[in-house]
Amino acid sequence: MSTGAAPHTDPDGAGGLVLAATPLGDSRDASGRLLEALAGADVIAAEDTRRLRALAAALGVTVSGRVVSHYDAVEATRLPGLLADIRDGKTVLVVTDAGMPAVSDPGYRLVAAAAAEGLPVTCLPGPSAVTTALVLSGLPCERFCFEGFAPRKGGERRRWLETLVAEPRAAVFFESPHRLAETLTEAVAVLGPSRKAAVCRELTKKHEEVLRGPLSELAEWAQEGPVRGEITVVLAGAEPSAAPAVGSLVGAVQERVDAGERLKDAVAAVAEAAGVGKRELYNAALAARD
Repeated sequence: MSTGAAPHTDPDGAGGLVLAATPLGDSRDASGRLLEALAGADVIAAEDTRRLRALAAALGVTVSGRVVSHYDAVEATRLPGLLADIRDGKTVLVVTDAGMPAVSDPGYRLVAAAAAEGLPVTCLPGPSAVTTALVLSGLPCERFCFEGFAPRKGGERRRWLETLVAEPRAAVFFESPHRLAETLTEAVAVLGPSRKAAVCRELTKKHEEVLRGPLSELAEWAQEGPVRGEITVVLAGAEPSAAPAVGSLVGAVQERVDAGERLKDAVAAVAEAAGVGKRELYNAALAARD
């Protein structure tokens, strides 16, 4: 077990791994520490090197260090070289296209590897689409969970949504604009048309838009399309009395059975996610078969 005692690096000093949040859209959200780090890092590992240079130009910063790409497909292969740089006393700065590294973006593998070796690691805090969407949603968000990107495949997405049926915390997730309508329509079927939510589009950018309301209205809006831009969705937490009628969950059980699960296992998973009794759901599933 890690003790968390790995030394921290001073981004103004020499050596170490530095993760830095970058603006979501408006370059004026960049912190003074980010400007200093961009100018002074020995190596910058950027999710998109072109966007990194465009950001530096917008901020009036001259990047003097070596710039390397650091996106999903190359993250693992970059790891040994970046660790070697840190061991040699260099400052390695990790940035993504927007927001905080390692939050549904490259970064966590490098942090874990550096921490395991006791190498210096620190973070320059800043913009995050997750917390920005939460506070703009108008929904209770004292407690929340972050779900990353919604699953792409229909069956996986439905099973994922089923885990949120009885989730009392607000849930935040990312979705691509061309899949948003499908995801929201399925959310209506699984979570109910009245579940409150917010769709946040192009946060901090010129065409920022936040739509709030029940899932049924948001799904209808998305279907009118086309939807463009970066999308973050916030779902309200389930009310204590929001557990669905057992009969409405039989379809979800049957989908799992059709996918190869045993009836007993499918019932257990759906019942736990929805907060209903397994025996009652099992009997309802059997009755539907008959």
